[in-house]
Amino acid sequence: MREATRGAPGGSGDAAHAPPLIGITSYLEPARWGVWVREAALLPAPYPRAVERSGGFPVMLPPTAGLRGLDALVARLDGIVFAGGGDVDPELYGAERHHETGPPQPQRDRFELALIRAAIDADLPFLAICRGMQVLNVARGGSIIQHLPDAVGHQGHAPSLGMVGHHRVQIDPTSTLGKILGDSSDVPTYHHQAVHRLGKGLTPVARADDHVVEGLELQGHRFGLGVQWHPEEGDDRRLFEALVAEASGR
Repeated sequence: MREATRGAPGGSGDAAHAPPLIGITSYLEPARWGVWVREAALLPAPYPRAVERSGGFPVMLPPTAGLRGLDALVARLDGIVFAGGGDVDPELYGAERHHETGPPQPQRDRFELALIRAAIDADLPFLAICRGMQVLNVARGGSIIQHLPDAVGHQGHAPSLGMVGHHRVQIDPTSTLGKILGDSSDVPTYHHQAVHRLGKGLTPVARADDHVVEGLELQGHRFGLGVQWHPEEGDDRRLFEALVAEASGR
């Protein structure tokens, strides 16, 4: 845990036992509440709940338009969860847009690519989930399969529209991910894209039965994991607990 972020003047509580601050990236979408329909920074509740139940203090990170101060932000956090969401703009990895690829989100793409690069430079622990793993791969120069059913011939990674499914992944037991979850796991899934060309320094450590890459690790990083599934949607909190433990310096 970064002692510089604990025990600030005027703060309360025992700094030595404060939970680590875990930033979580968020959506920027139209939303309705009360009489209002406005653009809003949104975060599905399972993400902060998973962080809190694993011993961390969740902090929502809206996709800001300006990128100044990212290094200072990263210095104040103990870890980051890069959350799921819409498709990364294919222009960012040099591909033409597939007709099934979602509309571009330039502000979120720009923010998260810069943030994950800053986290890598700072050796800050992070867990990149679904879209987050794809952001990681693109940030390292990789590319994305834009519509998995075209590549694998089935809908098993997102079997029902708007409903989380499940499938099994095989994990390298010698990897960090394998040491957390074992050599296989049944995981909650909802995605129509996946890693294609691997980015620099990334190692595939988990695959589905159809050979789709389901887990990545960043070589040389103290805790840089990406998973294509949605651990926040299940009851298994081991990935979040491992992130919080690393962020705490345990």
